[in-house]
Amino acid sequence: MKTILSTINLSIGYKSKKATVTIAENLNLSLNSGKLISLIGANGIGKSTLLRTITGIQQPLSGKVLLNDKNINSYNPLDLAQNLSLVLTEKLPPSNLSVFELVALGRQPYTNWIGTLTSEDIKKVQEAMALTQIEHLAQKRHFEISDGQLQKVLIARALAQDTPLIILDEPTTHLDLLHKVSLFKLLKKLTQETQKCILFSTHDIDLAIQLSDEMIIMTPEFVVQDEPCNLISKGSFETLFKDEHIIFDAEKGKFVIT
Repeated sequence: MKTILSTINLSIGYKSKKATVTIAENLNLSLNSGKLISLIGANGIGKSTLLRTITGIQQPLSGKVLLNDKNINSYNPLDLAQNLSLVLTEKLPPSNLSVFELVALGRQPYTNWIGTLTSEDIKKVQEAMALTQIEHLAQKRHFEISDGQLQKVLIARALAQDTPLIILDEPTTHLDLLHKVSLFKLLKKLTQETQKCILFSTHDIDLAIQLSDEMIIMTPEFVVQDEPCNLISKGSFETLFKDEHIIFDAEKGKFVIT
């Protein structure tokens, strides 16, 4: 098992001329190959800030983010795109791209300046579509498919990018329960079959507990990373929500409303 990304005494937040706002500090996280890792926490706790910082989009207040033992800030954009892929929840810009063409955009870090696909690029695109089971959608326009199908297409694009680490920001937003479960199971299968590490933020905590290999919990007091069973036994979920009507049932391994 290889450590793909790690943080060393990382502090995250925002700096302005007037003040520095610290969201979390002294974070020592480790993302390993073949692991499905979920990031959870209440709204506004700083999950997106953490994702932006560990992907190099936002500068840390202090500490380091190491990607394959190298400071993430020392990567040029092309090298970074060959080591880390990011799937955001933003709407796609208007275009007439087919599903195949959208997935093929994942090969941009490897193609020449014209963007010509080689036989190896096409093979990677086809493999990514097969892994996510979307081959039947190849010639559909991306606006002709459902939200659940589009999420699989965006994951296939990240797979075609062929990076050891894939990070997804709220991939189950706008999906119904059936498609959420399907997507979680797909992510789990992909880590097992490709040995990539997949980190994703989510509000679907009960599903994350059942399917994640590890979880990162963010609260105002602490940030902790461990296997779900260990987090349950430590009582880490019990402080997640400051509401007397939402409690965590350790025996059932899920939240209940009182």
